[in-house]
Amino acid sequence: MEIVYVYTKRRSEFGRQCNFSDRPAELHVDILPDPSLAANFIERDPCDVPLQCSQEMSEHEVNTERYESESRGINHAEGGWPKDVNPQEMEQTIRYRKKVEKDENYVNTIMQLGSHMEHCIKQNNAIDIYQEYFEEDEEMEECEEQPSAKTINIFRDPNEIKRTATSLSWHPDASRKLAVAYSTLEFQRATPDMSLDSYIWDIENPNKPDMTVKPVSPLVCLEYNPKDSHILRTGTPAKEASPWRCQLFEHSHRDPVFKVIWLQSKTGTDAFSASTDGQVLWWDIRKLSEPTERLVLDPSRKGNLDNALGAISLEFETTMPTKFMVGTEQGLVVSCNRKAKTPAEKIVCTYSGHHGPIYALQRNPFFPKNFLTVADWTARIWSEDIKESSIMWTKYHMAYLTDGCWSPVRPSVFFTVKMDGTLDVWDFLFKQNDPTLSLKVCDEALYSLKVQDNGRFLACGSQLGTATLLEISPGLCFLQKNEKALATAMFERETKREKILEARQREMRLKERSRSEQSKEEESKEAHGAEESAEELTIQAEKEFFDIVDGELKKREKEEEKCKEKDVCEEKDG
Repeated sequence: MEIVYVYTKRRSEFGRQCNFSDRPAELHVDILPDPSLAANFIERDPCDVPLQCSQEMSEHEVNTERYESESRGINHAEGGWPKDVNPQEMEQTIRYRKKVEKDENYVNTIMQLGSHMEHCIKQNNAIDIYQEYFEEDEEMEECEEQPSAKTINIFRDPNEIKRTATSLSWHPDASRKLAVAYSTLEFQRATPDMSLDSYIWDIENPNKPDMTVKPVSPLVCLEYNPKDSHILRTGTPAKEASPWRCQLFEHSHRDPVFKVIWLQSKTGTDAFSASTDGQVLWWDIRKLSEPTERLVLDPSRKGNLDNALGAISLEFETTMPTKFMVGTEQGLVVSCNRKAKTPAEKIVCTYSGHHGPIYALQRNPFFPKNFLTVADWTARIWSEDIKESSIMWTKYHMAYLTDGCWSPVRPSVFFTVKMDGTLDVWDFLFKQNDPTLSLKVCDEALYSLKVQDNGRFLACGSQLGTATLLEISPGLCFLQKNEKALATAMFERETKREKILEARQREMRLKERSRSEQSKEEESKEAHGAEESAEELTIQAEKEFFDIVDGELKKREKEEEKCKEKDVCEEKDG
């Protein structure tokens, strides 16, 4: 049950307190027996008299103030170096360490601490009698429970002017914190008194945010750094930004940044961003004055920014470090190769199948060659090998789809949210035409969706700034028996079917092309014949005309001769 408002009242405002005390019994009425009533007495045998000997109890309810938890962090810095040693110089620190290691007091201290350390390590390595040795096998068992999801917490925008929860990001370590970006999607209608803050929530404390992010402009998207959870990469309507430093406007995006993704690197400082200005920019957060690399999404591969496609979504798989994909406003998915030498070679191919902007684009975490797109009124599953069409797709819904993602623990499950406030959970191994679970999360439109890494919790962001935390039933967040093999077989079967249809379509196009070429040849012949002189055509027409006339005359002569012969024969018979 969700408590919308907590009523609190002081004890002194309830009135005078009731004080009770023990005292002896008092006789108030003494009724003497009446002999006249004995005549009306009727004996009953047997006589059952029920008695209630249980103690009477009363139940009371009271609303108390909710417990609010608050977590604080601390940053530890390396110290203890002598004044003559610069900690930034590696040679000086190595020389000082070697000097300390040769000291006898240091060696004796380490020897004394070694025994205690060894004892603690042995305690940690002791056998756990409660350890589950076959936990994976239990997860593989099929769950007969019906798919379901329940609301755990609701995080509301604490400001009076509500904004849309445009992006969500789970903390990479504990996953107990959820970062939510708040912004109005109608940027021109933003008022000066509208708050610019975004928040980081503790999933167990929905009363107030755990931390506040104060950017220079509203955040459209944000993403935790997987290697350093203290860093958030964000995108804004005016320019791309970081919580601490901003890029120069002339070197950054010109339109709102709708997606940012961290790259897999040794330093953990590389990221790239996409905007509707038609650019994909690579950044190193150690130097944010300008991007390290730039790609213009021009389909003609000429690098013309005026013809570029606006980018809405991004996809990068760490197992494919050179490949990335971009979802555009025009409904195209652009596959790119970052390591290509020329800008024209960086755009590999495009996938077309949607009528509107692609709001979600993600590869399957188990089968990276297959990826999911969410746009217009449907969600589609693609194979890298098929360019013409998707291999699987959902039915067209009445409401617009705004976001979607794969389950991180089940290869056949994905989630979508819609403008009518509904969350759909799809399991294509169970059924393909309808969602396995459809849940009405709220009355307003849902715009963002994010699943926790363990697949247990799911967060949805709405138009009025409400982030709803849902817990998924075990059947949807544990790997089922033979699920990977069945999903592989279905992907391969659908890919093969689309390849056959694509080959058939290609063959029909070739036949149509050959027919058109033949018709063109015939037309060219006719055109060539039309170039003959008018005299030749007149002579040929006259010859054909007189030939026809001579034939008709000869035909009439033959008919007249036959008629004469017939008349002669009749006269002889007569």
